[in-house]
Amino acid sequence: MKKAPPPSVAAVRARLDDVIAEMRKVGVWDVPAPAAHDGPIGAFGQGAGMAFEQWLRHVFIPRVEETLAAGGPWPSGSAVSAQATREWKMWSEWPESDALIAALQRFDALFGSPPLD
Repeated sequence: MKKAPPPSVAAVRARLDDVIAEMRKVGVWDVPAPAAHDGPIGAFGQGAGMAFEQWLRHVFIPRVEETLAAGGPWPSGSAVSAQATREWKMWSEWPESDALIAALQRFDALFGSPPLD
C-alpha cells in the first residue's frame, strides 16, 4: 500500500487556523499557561499535570506553528481529536466542544487518521 504524500504547508495552516478559531469560539484560547515543569510532559501534557486545553493551547499549537515555519517534517499520524473526544465527551460531557473536536478531526485527517464515529 502506497503511503500518501505529506500535507502541504497551506493545508496544515488552514486546518490549524480552523482549530484556533474554534478554540476562541468556545473560550479555551485564553486558558492560562501551565506552571513551569521539569522533565517530560508526557502525552497530551498528562505527565506535567496539564489540563488538555492547556496542552492544546500552549504545547500543541506552538509545536505545529514551529513545524509550519520550518516547512515540516510532519508526523506520520495525529490523534489529537481522539484525546479531545476522551477529554470532552467521555469524561466531562462538554457539548460545546463538538465543533472544536470536528476541527481537530479535520486536522488529524491530514495525517491519515480516520475520522471518529
